[in-house]
Amino acid sequence: MVVFTVYFLVPIWWLLVAATKARGDLTTTNALWFSDMNLLENLAATTGYGGGVLPRWLLNSVLYAGGGALLGTLLAGMCGYALAKYRFPGRELVFNVVLGGVLVPATALALPLFLLFSQINATNTFWSVFLPSIVSPFGVYLTRIFAASAVPEELLEAARLDGSGEVRTFFTVAVRLMFPALVTVFLFQFVAIWNNFFLPLIMLRDEALFPVTLGLYNWNTQVNQVPELRLYVLTGALLSIVPLIVVFLLLQRFWRGGLGSGALK
Repeated sequence: MVVFTVYFLVPIWWLLVAATKARGDLTTTNALWFSDMNLLENLAATTGYGGGVLPRWLLNSVLYAGGGALLGTLLAGMCGYALAKYRFPGRELVFNVVLGGVLVPATALALPLFLLFSQINATNTFWSVFLPSIVSPFGVYLTRIFAASAVPEELLEAARLDGSGEVRTFFTVAVRLMFPALVTVFLFQFVAIWNNFFLPLIMLRDEALFPVTLGLYNWNTQVNQVPELRLYVLTGALLSIVPLIVVFLLLQRFWRGGLGSGALK
């Protein structure tokens, strides 16, 4: 555990240290320790560069990842619940197709998606990145498995006898029991969309629509022509991981709550 902790945390520590240094200190001082503290100056210069485009990229990433993860989790939860609790012809075939979708890497779908969106002149738009993000085959698989074991049939029957419709039963009964799985799906989707690079690279040309990953890559390609961008890329990368940390810290208590409920059962 110590080895893996060091492996994952040392790059983040290096990024934090590098973002506090002046440009001249990046290669002349200890890479893993501070020199002069210039974090506030670096943040101001990074967020103001290019007319303040970095905050726009961060906002785009929040919209892509937050909205896509929220809708993706809702759709995955409804599909998984339906596959687990309803009997209909072709149910297993549908689930097997979903499993097939889990096995297909997202990068393999980027070019077909580009060709589809180009047919309707929807490339270089917000929707060309947002709409593919709301589909989560893994989320459907996870919620189906969780709903099958965590949502008792007797509870659903009792809700129906009380006059609750199927949609109301799902949102008032099933969602509460499935909440740990839904939080897991949301986190997976949020991180995957936030770190998504290849799809925006193919779909987008307008810099104002870039997510932060593509925007920082664009800056990094210009480092040889504009040397100060090296420091801006490092500072921007530090800013880009803050939302991921915040989301995880806010949602991890629901995992603990789900584990505790399972223990009580």
